[in-house]
Amino acid sequence: MDRSSFDKLFDMTDRTVIVTGGTRGIGLALAEGYVLAGARVVVASRKADACEQAAQHLRGLGGQAIGVPTHLGEVEDLGALVETTVSEFGGVDVVVNNAANPLAMPLGDITVDALTKSFEVNLRGPVILVQEALPHLKASEHAAVLNMVSIGAFIFAPALSIYASMKAAMMSFTRSMAAEFVHHGIRVNALAPGPVDTDMMRKNPKEAIDGMVGGTLLGRLASADEMVGAALLLTSDAGSYMTGQVIMVDGGGTPR
Repeated sequence: MDRSSFDKLFDMTDRTVIVTGGTRGIGLALAEGYVLAGARVVVASRKADACEQAAQHLRGLGGQAIGVPTHLGEVEDLGALVETTVSEFGGVDVVVNNAANPLAMPLGDITVDALTKSFEVNLRGPVILVQEALPHLKASEHAAVLNMVSIGAFIFAPALSIYASMKAAMMSFTRSMAAEFVHHGIRVNALAPGPVDTDMMRKNPKEAIDGMVGGTLLGRLASADEMVGAALLLTSDAGSYMTGQVIMVDGGGTPR
């Protein structure tokens, strides 16, 4: 390897990346990482003002970015997100399925509405979004999909069974997508965060957070920025021989 090849490993220049749930938490950290790596970034989130604020912030980092209000549970929004991205930036190279609904409900009390809502946002939305982007991913020379799952898909998840099961299903879709899309040059991987210091995490009771932290070897919450390295690895040329995989970024909480 020479200097030129090395410098291109994590370089995302001239690539267009869609990040759902991209206005705060892990999603915003990933969007920042992609912009700093040279990508054009489209942040999608339910709230229009949050989308515009995030896009302005990303442009302030020196990148090209737009915000597109999108509800992952509304199927028609997904095609519109892809169309807007393509009309603005000319294509789609990377889709990061980060938006999630962390609905918690103990078994025995689970409602049909709760299951449906979680399914629509955590599973149906991400799968349909990839399908909507597929023609553009096929046309890209650097196509990649990153599905953000959760360490909950691997461990006991009392009270979080709805969320954990949807993430486990998304992991299965990741493997199937990797196998079906490989002939089109599209790599598909997943990233499973452990406990991360985000708004979503802070809504949990202190005992629950302490329990999650206690289950890690590093003994602390991650910062959202600590997800960026793994995400870039899985979606840049640095990960060119990786597909159908799940990387756990969980502070050593899950021996595999």
